[in-house]
Amino acid sequence: NDFFDYVLEELKQNDTMLTEATALDLMFALLFANFETTSQAITVAIKFLTHNPRALKELTEEHQKILRKRENPKLDLHGKNIVDEIYLQVINETLRLASIVPVLFRKAKKDIKFKGYTIPSGWAVMVCPPAVHLDPVNYKDPLDFNPWRWEDMDLKSASKTFMAFGGGQRFCVGADFAKLQIAIFLHCLVTKYQWQPIKGGDIVRTPGLQFPNGFHVRIFEKET
Repeated sequence: NDFFDYVLEELKQNDTMLTEATALDLMFALLFANFETTSQAITVAIKFLTHNPRALKELTEEHQKILRKRENPKLDLHGKNIVDEIYLQVINETLRLASIVPVLFRKAKKDIKFKGYTIPSGWAVMVCPPAVHLDPVNYKDPLDFNPWRWEDMDLKSASKTFMAFGGGQRFCVGADFAKLQIAIFLHCLVTKYQWQPIKGGDIVRTPGLQFPNGFHVRIFEKET
């Protein structure tokens, strides 16, 4: 049984607090949060690495070193071995540019004074991460894929200028797992394969990042 089976079983109970509308919200939300966000981030990372040979070269070399350090390269990967500094630079820069979740919602618990305006208690507030991530005040040449900009920055936590996974008490519970998924996929990709773009790859922000024509690549096994 999976999560949706339990949801359907709960709907059949006489004393359930779950409604059909809530169940549908759960299903759509989980499809987005659990699948679309991570798969889109991986696609974006491949797109950026394709057009940045230096970043791809350094990433590949870093993970070839990881393979050489392991006593048995055929053993399963462990997160502590692959989510290192250079990797988080690539992942964070991808997430900054992609802004997979285009908006975050919060609720004012009290009247908030902000730049001469008052946000009344109870009002919903919509935060737009791309407006922060692509602001030249926060990041020089914000549309450039530049993993090295993170060398002197905090790579692990959220801040007012980096909110790929939200922040505060509502920080995404799956943030570390998502980074681990991306890291494992890219580790296997750059150490075992090479690829060539075929078609598509155009990026549109609406405000989230999208590929209107898809992004198609041909993947080859590396020669050993």
